[in-house]
Amino acid sequence: MLLDLPLILETRRNHALEHATLHILARNHPGPMAGHSNPTGYFILGDISTDDLRAAADEAHARLNAGESGLAIHPGCGTNIATSALLAATFAWVPLKGRKSTLGRLAVLPLALAFAALGFALARPLGPALQQNITTEARLGDLQIIEIRRVRQGVHRIITKI
Repeated sequence: MLLDLPLILETRRNHALEHATLHILARNHPGPMAGHSNPTGYFILGDISTDDLRAAADEAHARLNAGESGLAIHPGCGTNIATSALLAATFAWVPLKGRKSTLGRLAVLPLALAFAALGFALARPLGPALQQNITTEARLGDLQIIEIRRVRQGVHRIITKI
């Protein structure tokens, strides 16, 4: 299956570990944080010490391996944002398509806005479902945290290996 190809699977596992790490960090670090995953690990952006990040990443790894797959789903994930934007824009486009005149477009604008709101509402459960089934893999397998390195103030790189 495509999602199980090596580079994709490694990215999905790191994405799950990134989300779990962010969940654990959020308990004691209320400030803004973000992450970005790739096949070789992930980045954490935020005002966090390397020691706190190491503890959170280790706990996240252990808890995912213990079966707490819900930690792999994060409300701030870009998957949710992209899903919401795509569905809202697509739904808004439906009443506007085929309207050639500006007046015709303006006439259906309230309907387009209503459709956009519907698309946005439908995306709320779809984003987390996409995370669970496509963009993350909570079963980490043999994934190991190899190194956590401070790149610069507010940026850490977590390097993993399978």
